Amino acid sequence: MTNILMRPEFQRGFGTYPLTGGALREAVHAAIEVGYRAFDTAQGYANEDDTGAALADCGIPRDQLCITTKVRPENFDESGFLPSVEDSLRALQVEQVDLLLLHWPPAGGDIAPSLRLLQKAREAGLAAHIGVSNYTAAMMRAAKAIIDAPLATNQVEFHPLLDQSRLLAAADETGIPLSSYCSLARGEIFQYPLLAEIGAAYGKSAAQVALRWIAQKGLAMNTMSTKPENIRANFDILDFTLSAEDMARMDALGATNYRIVDRDRVPFAPEWD
Repeated sequence: MTNILMRPEFQRGFGTYPLTGGALREAVHAAIEVGYRAFDTAQGYANEDDTGAALADCGIPRDQLCITTKVRPENFDESGFLPSVEDSLRALQVEQVDLLLLHWPPAGGDIAPSLRLLQKAREAGLAAHIGVSNYTAAMMRAAKAIIDAPLATNQVEFHPLLDQSRLLAAADETGIPLSSYCSLARGEIFQYPLLAEIGAAYGKSAAQVALRWIAQKGLAMNTMSTKPENIRANFDILDFTLSAEDMARMDALGATNYRIVDRDRVPFAPEWD
């Protein structure tokens, strides 16, 4: 299966949440200047129009960009799904998104109807590739049997402080690759001196080794910053390789099991693996 997000130019994506307006436009343009060509938004971020405007005037041809958006669960019904995607395309000023995701599993747990609607969106030409987000391992296995179209990714919280080995095993089993959000655990990684120590040995920051660890796990990733120096640093992670020993030392941090998107913060999150 083709994984569009693992193409070298798209492996490092720029996330747009929670930016809007001028702040989003400035950040997107800084990211373009650095070299980002993959951009991630969602209906639920309320910034598809700002993202579309920023990308429309960034000077990069459309066929050199990878634009991802996500359908809100409120639009997972037969009457609302395709119209909501068409609204997203208008906001983004494109005829088709490169990747369309289901943002969350549906309330009630029956994933089949929304997956079939997602496949319809692809068949209608509204999306070149489709995928899911925040699916459990069991959902990944079920999804594989429900629809024929390949799923390009399951976008999930993924960083060194969270053990996602069960999802990685499900990705290997199903052929549905993972990609990451909250790749730096919203700054929590900086509380762990080990990452700065490892980074110093490579002439890199704690953030850069955390992102490199994700890349070496085989994931595409999303990062977000409004600071040009951090936007650049988050991009400059492919010019070094962590040793097996350092990867293992970082793996051990997963025992922390620091999860940002839990049911306390997001009541509609699934029961995680």
